[in-house]
Formats: sequence, structure tokens, C-alpha cells
Amino acid sequence: MKTLFVLLLQIAATTAVHVKFFNVVHYGAVSGGKTDNVKAFLRAWKEACEFSGESRFWVPKGTFLLGPVSFNGPCNGTTIFVVKGVLNAPTDKRSRLMDTWIGFRYVDYLTVKGGGLFDGQGDSAWQHNDCHRNSHCRALPTTLRLDFVRNSSLENIRSFNSKSNHINLFACEHITISKIHLQAPETSPNTDGIRIGTSKNIRISDSKIGTGDDCISMVSGARRVSIRNVVCGPGHGISIGSLGRSHEHEYVKGIHVNNCTFVGTDNGVRIKTWAPSLYSVASNMRFENIVVKNARNPIFIDQNYCPHSRCDGESSSAVQIRDVMFRNIRGVSGSKIAVKLKCSGALPCKNVKLINIDLPYDGPGGKARSECSNVIGSSAGKMVPPPCL
Repeated sequence: MKTLFVLLLQIAATTAVHVKFFNVVHYGAVSGGKTDNVKAFLRAWKEACEFSGESRFWVPKGTFLLGPVSFNGPCNGTTIFVVKGVLNAPTDKRSRLMDTWIGFRYVDYLTVKGGGLFDGQGDSAWQHNDCHRNSHCRALPTTLRLDFVRNSSLENIRSFNSKSNHINLFACEHITISKIHLQAPETSPNTDGIRIGTSKNIRISDSKIGTGDDCISMVSGARRVSIRNVVCGPGHGISIGSLGRSHEHEYVKGIHVNNCTFVGTDNGVRIKTWAPSLYSVASNMRFENIVVKNARNPIFIDQNYCPHSRCDGESSSAVQIRDVMFRNIRGVSGSKIAVKLKCSGALPCKNVKLINIDLPYDGPGGKARSECSNVIGSSAGKMVPPPCL
């Protein structure tokens, strides 16, 4: 019996994960919000990334000014990036010219968590966003960018007043995002909550997002994305697109939006493509069990997307939309046209299903209506407004 006990202890000792903390203060970081701590953070990251066990990169309580920084891999073990305090973005002109505030690149088995706050200081920069009139505008910095990151998670973090996107995923795989709170004023330009492109196997759940743009947007190359239990508002809703302006062969496929709530948003669930456009495909998309509270355009396919009125109005989109289901969507529409399916005359939408839609309208101008053009599909169950399919 004693021999067995010793053997079990030896097994436990050999299988236990070695955990080591890397507190940024021990590497020279200074709180107070006035000293740029990039060098201290990078020194701590270098040692944490080189450690072969479980690294705990630790930002304690306090306010830390942090300039634009990229935390690069690959790393030797798993890395848990814990933020307990507040990270403040810089407000100087040079930092506005960067496309990213905090980036992670080529890192596997990363977790970012801790309940801390990423403060993008966006109110110092939004006035410099001229994208509404300049098609060649320079994007302001994204708060948190993940490039080529795999098998990782973001959980229990807050991002306020991002200068541009709060979170951007590019070329990522197997990412879980949960229990996050993203917030920016309704009037803040291009402050998407989560933007996903060229990435697959992404899960987003149990989060609250209110911004001046899309709460979540899935652009070219987004595949197998699951969104569940997200409250969106204010903002432009949960969107697929806009598609067709670039990335011709990077299709969108396998999107599932479930049990989400939209409060006072400009749109609910939306698919948007440019016209004219490059050829592309968006398919296998399900939007179900949705609650709408005075959201305009609760169900919207827009294949004539042109936000700044610089399109000719005559061209058709070359993005094929097919295999789309809207099911169990209920609440109160903030616009008279509660269901708007405006598909391409060149490539009509195929196999679009409306099932159990209950979206009355209480405003002026009469009861809720549906509008459809260039759609091949069907409707079933309770339908308010009356279906146009």
C-alpha cells in the first residue's frame, strides 16, 4: 500500500503543470497612467513566452499607460494574459497612425482574462475618422487584434471606447470568446465590437456589446462561427459582410446566431454585399431564437449595400447568398418594414426560409410589412408581418 502511495505521488509530480507568474511591475511597469509601459510589458512577455510551463502574465490593479504593442509567438507553453487593472491607450498623433493598439500574433494556447479594462481613449481620435467621405481613409487602431492565433480564448474582459474595432480576428482557428463587455457611444464611427475574417471555428457567447457600428461582423473567409447569448445595442446589429469588395474566393459559410437580443439597434440580423462586387458565396447561415426590442430592420438582406452613396445604383451584386434560415424571431420592430430581403438581380438568393416570425410594428404608417426582391425561398408557421415569400 505504501509503495502504491509513493507511486501515485510520483505520477502526480510528473504530470503537474508548472505555473509561473510574470508580474509586469517586476519588469519596470509603473501605474498612474502617465508612463508608457511598452518596454516593461515586452520584457515580461519575452520571459513568459519562453517559459515551458504555464505562464501567468500578470497586470495588477492600477492604471497603466500602454503604447502600441505586439506580443508575438510562438511560445513554449500555455500563456494566460491576466489583466486586473486598467490599460489606457495613448492619445498622441503617432499612435493614431498605427492600425493596432494591442496585438497577439502566432500564439497558440493563449487565454486573455482577468476582469480588467482596455480603455481605447477613442474620444481623442474619432474626430479624425473621415471614412464617411474618404474611401482611402486610414483606419484608426483596433484595440485588440489576434492574427494567426489558435486554440485560444478571451474571457471576462472589458473594452471601452475603442478608437476603431474593439476585437479583430484574422487567420485564427478555434477561438472562444465569452463573458466580455464591449462599449462605445452610438455615435462613435467604425467601432465594431468583434470583427472576424479568414478565421474558422469561432465561438462567442454570454456577452454584452454596445457600439457605434456592428456588434459582431463576419467578413470574407469567416467559417463555422457560433454566436450565442449576446445582447447587442446600441449598434448596427450582427452582420455578415459587407462582402464582395475584395477577397474574391474567401467564402463565408456555417454561421449560427442563436438566443441573441437586439435593443434599439439600427439593424437586427443582417447580410450585406456590395453592388457592384466581385464574385463570392455566403451560405449555410442560421439565425434563430432572436428577441428584438425596437430594432430597425430586424431581418435584413441588403445586396445593394452602399453606405456612403457613391455607387451607381444600377449594378448588381455578384455575391451568391444561399441556404439561409430565419427562425423564431420575435419582438417589436422599430421600422415599418420588419422583413427586408433585397437580393441580387444577377444572382438571386436561394433557399431562404422564414419560420415563425413575430415582429409587429407600433409606430406611424400602419402595420408591419415585408419586402422581397429576387428571392427564392419559403415561409412557414406564424408570420407577422405577412410573408413576401
